[in-house]
Amino acid sequence: MQIQARSSTLFAEACKIIPGGVNSPVRAFRGVGGEPFFVDRAEGAYIWDVDGNRYLDFVGTWGPAILGHAPQVVIDAITKAAQRGVSFGIPNPLEVEMAQLIVEWVPSVEKVRMVSSGTEATMSCIRLARGATGRDKILKFEGCYHGHVDSLLVKAGSGALTHGQPDSAGVPAALAALTLTIPFNDLDALRAVFAAQGSEIAAVIVEPVPANAGLYLPRPGFHEALRKLCTEHGTVLIFDEVMTGFRLAKGGYQELCGITPDLTALGKVIGGGLPVGAFGGRSDLMDHLSPLGSVYQAGTLSGNPLAMAAGLAQLREMERIGGWKLLEELGAEFEQGVRRMLTSLKLPYNFQRIGSMFCLYFTAGEVHDLASAQRSDKAAFAKFFHGCREKGVYFAPSQFEAGFLCTAHTRLDLKATELITSAVLESL
Repeated sequence: MQIQARSSTLFAEACKIIPGGVNSPVRAFRGVGGEPFFVDRAEGAYIWDVDGNRYLDFVGTWGPAILGHAPQVVIDAITKAAQRGVSFGIPNPLEVEMAQLIVEWVPSVEKVRMVSSGTEATMSCIRLARGATGRDKILKFEGCYHGHVDSLLVKAGSGALTHGQPDSAGVPAALAALTLTIPFNDLDALRAVFAAQGSEIAAVIVEPVPANAGLYLPRPGFHEALRKLCTEHGTVLIFDEVMTGFRLAKGGYQELCGITPDLTALGKVIGGGLPVGAFGGRSDLMDHLSPLGSVYQAGTLSGNPLAMAAGLAQLREMERIGGWKLLEELGAEFEQGVRRMLTSLKLPYNFQRIGSMFCLYFTAGEVHDLASAQRSDKAAFAKFFHGCREKGVYFAPSQFEAGFLCTAHTRLDLKATELITSAVLESL
């Protein structure tokens, strides 16, 4: 690997004019130490930095690049759309096409509205639930991250957790007090909070598969109990599928688990790499939105034609090639290789996977919530991260982020990754 002279220079310049030198905190490498590198270009399963180093990428722009970087079908769609205009602020046909596709594919969605980010989607779901129920309190789960919304930056995951600050300054105490938090997968705590305050809870928001404190899976019966309690108490159940939506299946995780939420937040994959978000659900709830109802929500760039074109092209290509089946096969093969490697090295680490999402926790024992994830040896992970990166394999620069496979990854890529990670782990 070449010396990162240009990246280092760019980072020094960025630090003078951008807080921390980055526009999203998790890019700062503070969870692993060192300086971030700057990307020159990306294609397929690979990225190249400005110093000419090539990396096999398992971050995939944090999830959206499900076909890999710069797939031709998406580039062609963006080019064609851009020739007609890059933004209108007026309804365009691609918005309707995307809405029709989401309603067709996602089991719970009867009506949907486009926004420009996952944060906007979750923020709008919370406001809508409060407006529809007339209640103020919401319930979330420790370690689940739902964007940088004031009400949701309470025991959050992702960048907030990576930097050791799962809450945020600037969030009024009075507002934070309206957000109840309990551990994920804890049925006793869930039943207790509903028994005590169920009539006051407007909404429960949950990552159905938490992927912002690494990746851990729901225990059998957890979501079923959550759905039942929300129904009994008139509470809106929100699935935050910004990460899992259209990645784990055509209809997201809710298609796989058979649970029907009241509202769903979407993003990432549906934009083909461009800024996008969406939220949708039952018609009676969605009709509370202005101009039909009294819950205000708006966005100048919502339904942007470039993002709609890119997302539609990506989703249709995934359907055409049977992308979800392919990714499950790749994921299963990758998991077998990792587990085989951990066994041969006699390492008590915990590997979690669902579909094309994965996480290697540097801890022994089951990981099923934030507390068990935080037992991980972050110093060992940092050494692992830098060792892999030096050998051309790029994982997320934090123990508490998920990794992603894409259809551009090959079996040779996975085998090479297994050999590299094995060598790095053996050297720790």
